[in-house]
Amino acid sequence: MRHITGKNAITIATALVASVLAVNQARAESFPARTITIIVPFPAGGTPDILARIMGEKASAQLKQSIVVENKAGAGGSIGIQAAARSKNDGYTLVMCAYGCAVAPSLYKPAPYNIETQFAPVVMVGTVPSVLVTNPKNIPAKTVQEFVGYAKAHPGKINAASSGVGGSAHIGIEMLKREAGIQIAHIPYKGAGQVAGDLLGGQVDMYFDNLPASLASIKAGRLNALAVASKERSAAIPDVPTFAQAGYPNMLITPWFGLLAPAGTPPENISKLNAAFNAAFKDPEIQKKFTDLGVDIAGGTSQALADFITSETSKIATLIKENNITAK
Repeated sequence: MRHITGKNAITIATALVASVLAVNQARAESFPARTITIIVPFPAGGTPDILARIMGEKASAQLKQSIVVENKAGAGGSIGIQAAARSKNDGYTLVMCAYGCAVAPSLYKPAPYNIETQFAPVVMVGTVPSVLVTNPKNIPAKTVQEFVGYAKAHPGKINAASSGVGGSAHIGIEMLKREAGIQIAHIPYKGAGQVAGDLLGGQVDMYFDNLPASLASIKAGRLNALAVASKERSAAIPDVPTFAQAGYPNMLITPWFGLLAPAGTPPENISKLNAAFNAAFKDPEIQKKFTDLGVDIAGGTSQALADFITSETSKIATLIKENNITAK
């Protein structure tokens, strides 16, 4: 029998380490070597879907690989998000997360997923103003002050739609009730698409909508935009004040969109993806398309998205607890 000496063992160990490092380096250099999939956990045609397709096209040119969008809608986004969490953590499957991703862990018991532990942030895509819109045939108010006065004169008579319990629209209703000291009846729907028709038809009175979805109706005069729940006015509707300008500085709601990968995805792959999407965001064509949709383009580091998610999750958890919001 041939014995391995101490010197030979060191040589073999060194060779093995060098081999592993070489393989890891080759993997990092070759990523991506095939098509990347972005799971959008919402129906086709919505803002997350549109944004994923716009930026995917440009980022694919940066990565020299195709990027495809796969819609996996259902359960308020949980079906698609859970599917992404179960995917192989190699950087080839991403998920377009939105505001509800930070809500679900606090709203549902048990939580359907943990956005902070099951995912690795890639890049913040953008934010959209949340705008309070009313049906002018139902609500005569044209300003927030007039609306609050009308609500106080008609306690409990105003009904507000949301696209689902715990979404940004529902959170907006609860915040406004608390800040203005008014009573509003909450009517949860099963999706934003259903809300639009009933709001325009007068079956519901008001809605906290993502600006891109209601922009055309606002400009056509079919809806009144009273205020945006953001720090600054929106360039898309510059005449509409912020809630802070209307006297309610705590009314801040930030519907957001961000790309995440399953936890454990190699950091070098995350870095390549982050660089590609940030490069895409600098493209004038993408910037114009985002602006036309009323979306404020973001970008930045993956750590910046991680910090934002941590902050947003904590803030929403407090709001849900204080207002006793449940998933029922």
